[in-house]
Amino acid sequence: MVTVEGAPNLGDEEFKVLTTLKADHFGCVERGHHSQGGHSFEAIRRRTQHVSWWTRGLAAWLLRREVRALEELQGVAGVPSVLRAQRTELIRSWQPGLPLQLAEPPNAEWFEQARRLLARCHRRGVAHNDSAKEPNWLVLADGTPGLVDFQLASCKPRRGFWFRMMAREDLRHLLKHKRTYCPHHLTEREQLILSTPSWPARLWRATGKRVYTFVTRRILGWSDREGAGDRRAPSGRPW
Repeated sequence: MVTVEGAPNLGDEEFKVLTTLKADHFGCVERGHHSQGGHSFEAIRRRTQHVSWWTRGLAAWLLRREVRALEELQGVAGVPSVLRAQRTELIRSWQPGLPLQLAEPPNAEWFEQARRLLARCHRRGVAHNDSAKEPNWLVLADGTPGLVDFQLASCKPRRGFWFRMMAREDLRHLLKHKRTYCPHHLTEREQLILSTPSWPARLWRATGKRVYTFVTRRILGWSDREGAGDRRAPSGRPW
């Protein structure tokens, strides 16, 4: 179990639910307030203890991956901090802001800051592996980028060939977003990266992506912009 240093383990009652953001076959994501050491933090809780038996193992595996990635990235600006982690629960800090598709960054500077955020993650040995989804990128309240949802992240301290390939794909997916919102600011090098996906990415697109799309959209009911409205508070304000 991971807790904030010096804070007591107060049990489930320490988290007061404000609203449920999402509930699916892999768990429930809630926004609320987390109390520790006499202080209250606005936070996000992911719970997996009530998932279906047939997704329980995968849900636990995804939760463990997210916890490990966030632990490796503790202190990186733009990435949530772990407040508490247990076998079936993760509580992380809330980052006030809006997802990329709602905020629509108006200039290229945000994308340069996002590139530097990815670089900081990669230097810590963490590849996000899901940067293609716009809801995973935030425009925070101060205008800087944030990155969330590390369930598919890979932690590779040695940063060998496969890690470098995953890191490049993280960047390529970010550049796809830049192409959507700031196409005139793409450099020649960025255009080259966009035009040359890695061979695993090409193989995935030709084979596994069709199965993934069928399962996630037809069976699980997901979409590429799942969570698009999750960032708004009950009052309608994003922060």
